[in-house]
Amino acid sequence: MKQISIPFVEGLEKMDLQTLEGTLEQKGVKAPVCENNWPQVAPYAPDCTAVVARSATHLAVLYHVRGLDLRATALEDGGNSWEDSCCECFLADPADGTYYNFELTCIGSLLASKRRSRAESTPLGPDALAQVIRFSSLPFKAVEEKDRIFTWTAGMLIPFRLVGVDPERLPERLRGNFYKCGDLTAHPHFLSWSPVGTPAPDFHRPDYFGELILR
Repeated sequence: MKQISIPFVEGLEKMDLQTLEGTLEQKGVKAPVCENNWPQVAPYAPDCTAVVARSATHLAVLYHVRGLDLRATALEDGGNSWEDSCCECFLADPADGTYYNFELTCIGSLLASKRRSRAESTPLGPDALAQVIRFSSLPFKAVEEKDRIFTWTAGMLIPFRLVGVDPERLPERLRGNFYKCGDLTAHPHFLSWSPVGTPAPDFHRPDYFGELILR
């Protein structure tokens, strides 16, 4: 199980993308999303790094991606984000054994659910999704291109309350994982920060989550 120490940075949720990028570059912690757990299924691995920090109320995750292909077809929240050029953050609820999946496309569309497993889930509704602050360096429009190198940034700030955590009583640790995928891109890929030891691609495995130590 990997561990990462998440620094506290005041006011992250009030920053625009340019300010957030500069602040996280100086004060955030970098988590390489580079574990290619299933090379026999999907050998391609783009470069992806998650830069992470927290404020008093939010967890901030900013992904820097460089790789082949760009696909964005989910233009509304709740769509099939994982089929597009997508970055994900899964977090365990420390109270009840469930976990949350936040799946953000390269243009900022979001799918999120509260889950007991891949099969047992409750989608987060529009009001909940609206609480997640999102950023992308790309314009919000459909795109599908391949065999070119693209560089882009996408990120989200997830309120602690949305994942069952009282910001007034933050635990010392949370469990979670960061992912990069693109199931229907021209070069499908399934990368993680903390390794996943399943025989086939499966991000919905909280038993392989790493530890996020909240400073």
